[in-house]
Amino acid sequence: MVAGEPSGDLLAGLLIKGLTHRWPGAHSFGIGGPRMQAQGFQAWWPCEKLAVRGYVEVLRHYREIVGIRRQLRKRLLEDKPDVFIGVDAPDFNLDLAHDLKAQGVPTVHFVCPSIWAWRADRIEKIRHSVDHVLCIFPFEEALLASHGIDATYVGHPVAQAIPMQVDQAQARVALGLHGDRPVVALLPGSRASEIDYLADRFAKASRHMLNAQPELQFVLPAIPSLQSRIEGIVSKHGMSPHIKVLNGQSHNALAACDVTLIASGTATLEAALFKKPMVITYNMNWLSWQMMKRQKLQPWVGLPNILCQDFVVPELLQEQATPVAMADAVLDWLTKPAKIESLQNRFTQLHQTLLRDTPQLAANAIQKVLSR
Repeated sequence: MVAGEPSGDLLAGLLIKGLTHRWPGAHSFGIGGPRMQAQGFQAWWPCEKLAVRGYVEVLRHYREIVGIRRQLRKRLLEDKPDVFIGVDAPDFNLDLAHDLKAQGVPTVHFVCPSIWAWRADRIEKIRHSVDHVLCIFPFEEALLASHGIDATYVGHPVAQAIPMQVDQAQARVALGLHGDRPVVALLPGSRASEIDYLADRFAKASRHMLNAQPELQFVLPAIPSLQSRIEGIVSKHGMSPHIKVLNGQSHNALAACDVTLIASGTATLEAALFKKPMVITYNMNWLSWQMMKRQKLQPWVGLPNILCQDFVVPELLQEQATPVAMADAVLDWLTKPAKIESLQNRFTQLHQTLLRDTPQLAANAIQKVLSR
């Protein structure tokens, strides 16, 4: 198995739990993170090695990433696994799966690449690289079938991990927050490049918010490897007394908050499943942004908006992602309880759609691949 970042580690950890229930003697290994390792996964490399987004950023790490893939391919071909499961990270996993499939290794890809949002040209690579795709969104199975690719909709594992109703008061107690003061969760991303481009803006935006509403409380969950860097940025802007930087605990932060300022990515779907209003934002290298923008197929970037097919939450991208604009958009949510209630109803419907027995359905699909 290969998972390329914390979100993939979360998905793969839930999947491994289902696979080991079906096959108690199963042994899993490759590239992964702590959630996978907690399920007995043997990580030859940590998933953070692949956690790079953007064309320019990938080029900076290209030699290391290609070197890892070359070593992993050699190791897997010398001692072939029963099945290879790539978890998201399509740029890394599809090339690896293509080579393994050509040598007779059954290949499965967990999380359909977002061919419906951008880079539709990937469909041919998927067809030639994998035997089966496990889809986390309901419309993807039919889309892939129309291109002759075997696929199964298995639901989104995170929809199982997040309860339909969350105890906000309990989450605030767990984080040491005042129960009667509004909470803003700041989620600038889990990649080092995202912290470089967004954390400074988030700190400045929180300063603007605090000036407007001094009673606000801020929490910022950080992955351990980036925590000290984030704390330094928060301190630089004089926000250390006001922003509680957490060691992980992103789900507690989302459960506790009234609204979140959040980087575009998988975390936005988690925020939607927590039924939270949000402001989605992103900023990246200018050249990477220009290249990605040309390949975009839909007007939305954030997953909640894509799945609802509407701008149900605001998106502030690239030059629009200024600290003042972020602050104003977050504060706007706090003045509109009726709009929040309507959004929560839509997110509840979305949660119900994505809630399936993912480990069981995924294990069934993988068993069919192994039985061919």
